[in-house]
Amino acid sequence: MSSEKWSSARILRMSGNYWATCVLHTAVELDLFTRIGQGRVDGPALARQINAPEDGMIRLLDAVVAMGLLNKDRYGYTNTEAASTWLDARSPHYLGFIIQHHHHLMPLWARLPDTLRSGKPGADPDRKRGPKERQAFLMGMFNLAMELAPAIVPAVDLSACKTLLDLGGGPGTYAIEFCRHYPNLTATVMDLSTTRLFAEETIRRMGMADRITFVDGNFLTEEIPGKFDAVWMSHILHGDSPEDCHKIVKKAAGCLNPGGMAVIHEFVLADTLDRPLFPALFSLNMLLMTQGGRSYSESQLAAMLTDAGLYDVGRIPCPESENTGLVKGVKPA
Repeated sequence: MSSEKWSSARILRMSGNYWATCVLHTAVELDLFTRIGQGRVDGPALARQINAPEDGMIRLLDAVVAMGLLNKDRYGYTNTEAASTWLDARSPHYLGFIIQHHHHLMPLWARLPDTLRSGKPGADPDRKRGPKERQAFLMGMFNLAMELAPAIVPAVDLSACKTLLDLGGGPGTYAIEFCRHYPNLTATVMDLSTTRLFAEETIRRMGMADRITFVDGNFLTEEIPGKFDAVWMSHILHGDSPEDCHKIVKKAAGCLNPGGMAVIHEFVLADTLDRPLFPALFSLNMLLMTQGGRSYSESQLAAMLTDAGLYDVGRIPCPESENTGLVKGVKPA
């Protein structure tokens, strides 16, 4: 948390922060930043574009100005540099999909008291995501990984490896970045069949179709095919219970060649489980979303690797942030 002293004003500010969150979500949902682009657009014109009354649209735009994401003059509204970089869908750094994913989670967070009382996740485990919600999730994960991967990948030494398994790799973002960084590396992405089309299109678009293949499979219930010099597990364990995570890591270790390395990439809690803030909040998010999923501490992740028969278990220094961490183990030669 911030070192700012607690006060009544700070508590009330925190309580009402969701107002600004809803403004951001709405502006992204209505694609306002993309509609403005590099130009200047007035409120009535934007209202006509989305077929909305002018009054509410202008109030929304003025709130976004007050938040510092739009500029305003007597001729209309323009994007700030930040909005152009991260909120215009034409930007390669666009974060709109992950913001839409956050918006889809809001009804679950509003039911957090009920979830805590019942002990059951707020999300229906049998509910299928609609096309728009699924796109927001997959593209959101892709956008986040594309932002993080260039800083994280160089911290993981795969120079002696020829083959990599990206377990639960979704669109294959990390497999792509590892192959970019290590020219002699080939990779396999294993994930659910529903991810295949999106993954193969992403891999092809990034020019890696000759070095990265996609394999359908549920890594919890099915065997992992093949042997690899390295297994990368990025943000998959938080969706499962401790018992299932031990099973997954054992399977990952089992498909390693002698001397191979398994690397877990997660939002890592301190061993006291009460910090940093984001992994602690994310653990609640998993309470809402899953039956048994949570954030894990470094010692818990290390125990999974040790239990799987790996040695030289420990943290890999990660330059990106205190919230994300890398824990590795090596298979005996």
